[in-house]
Amino acid sequence: MGASDERYSPIARLIHWLTAILVLTMVPAGLVMIRIDSGPLQNQLFDYHRSVGIVLMILTLVRLGYRLTHKPAPLPESMPLWQQFAAKATHAFLYGFLLVNPFIGWVATSAYGAAISVFGLFTMPAIVAKDRALADQLFQIHLVLGLLFTAAVVLHIAAALYHGLVRKDGVLGRMI
Repeated sequence: MGASDERYSPIARLIHWLTAILVLTMVPAGLVMIRIDSGPLQNQLFDYHRSVGIVLMILTLVRLGYRLTHKPAPLPESMPLWQQFAAKATHAFLYGFLLVNPFIGWVATSAYGAAISVFGLFTMPAIVAKDRALADQLFQIHLVLGLLFTAAVVLHIAAALYHGLVRKDGVLGRMI
């Protein structure tokens, strides 16, 4: 079996696709929730966005632990070095974001004075005292990082489709 035919383990694929589903629902929820009027729908979107953010942060820690103990499938040798670098850099950014931005959201929400109930199962503790000025600054950082993350996700999806549909080099198949 060549490098282009090697697949990620079933556990790595499960974590990847669970992360993808959560991200592809959480990001739109976040964008909608800040653009609609206050009310029950906005509250539900905030609760969902915050809950998924915490789950993604935990899931990413699990994923990183798994990745440290299970090498990922190698990239095809035919892939140009700049693409290998871009793939590794994008993955590093995605992992970093999935740890840092939910944490920033948690701190910002704490500073705002709101609770984070994770799907009604438990409530995250506030990690800073109420400070609306700090909350406003952190929410702006959270938004900017969220937009950068969205761009990286689009790049990741586009690269996967390029490898699967144009190059047909087995990169996409490693995760399917």
